[in-house]
Amino acid sequence: MSGSNFVDYVKIYCRSGKGGPGSRHMRREKYIPKGGPDGGDGGRGGHVIIRGNSQMWTLLHLKFRKHIFAGHGASGSGQGSTGKDGEDVYIDVPLGTIARDSETGEVMFEITEDGQEEHIAQGGRGGLGNTHFKSSTNQTPQYAQPGEDGEEAWKILELKVLADVGLVGFPSAGKSTLLSVVSAARPKIAEYHFTTLVPNLGIVGYRDDRSFVMADIPGIIEGAHEGKGLGHRFLRHIERNSMLLFMIPADSDDYLKEYDVLINELEMYNPELLDKERFLVITKSDMLDEDLMSEIDEELKDIPHLFISSVTGFNIAPLKDEIWKRLNK
Repeated sequence: MSGSNFVDYVKIYCRSGKGGPGSRHMRREKYIPKGGPDGGDGGRGGHVIIRGNSQMWTLLHLKFRKHIFAGHGASGSGQGSTGKDGEDVYIDVPLGTIARDSETGEVMFEITEDGQEEHIAQGGRGGLGNTHFKSSTNQTPQYAQPGEDGEEAWKILELKVLADVGLVGFPSAGKSTLLSVVSAARPKIAEYHFTTLVPNLGIVGYRDDRSFVMADIPGIIEGAHEGKGLGHRFLRHIERNSMLLFMIPADSDDYLKEYDVLINELEMYNPELLDKERFLVITKSDMLDEDLMSEIDEELKDIPHLFISSVTGFNIAPLKDEIWKRLNK
């Protein structure tokens, strides 16, 4: 998922179809001089439907498709014939997509399952034909219902990445390196901050052909919840993770302070994030000897943690065991 191809927010104009008008037709046959009304109903307008697709990871296909129109319903006709329904338009989106009303910001629905379908714009109902309005006192009604108008409005589609484990840490904490080691993902890795500009997903293989999904979230900085750095834009991707794996590099000046800052940023953005399962890893631990590890153990004695090194593979297998245990509590 390269930066240019990852799109997690689009605004689209949706217009559903109008319902077709009912028919005012009167039955006219050679040997039936007073056949009465036989006008059929109009067809309903087409819906604009959002559909979940587990094979998609981005909203890129909607980046340049801003206007989406469904078909109009056809009018009814004689002999009680109902008009053809307007053509529905389906928009496939990745799992984890949320639809919002652009004016109110209200959440309309969430797409969390493959094949799930939700109407983002409902087609108008077709009008009733004149056959519905006949009665003993009005045997030849000369009127029928018009079709209802469809809906049209700007809508927002917002993607929140679905993953079992979200990697949380400051820039250059080793998140991308860990993901590249434990999965087939190939995120960009370099010796400067904000190398990762978009979330990266990787499937981590575990024992007995089991697996879990890990997401590398772009680095958070202090003040991310206020819009500083890149964190504000991508903090929402953490909301869908089952477990949060906090990562602090071994060359950090103050482990507890960094951990507290990360916790605070999540709490300020959304306090519910602190209800998720959490675990801390000290990365780049190949730089530490046993004495230093013991000192850090004492400093972090109240926080469940593990020392790892993605470069040497130190404690990577125990880390997978710990993650699997916590995911299946």
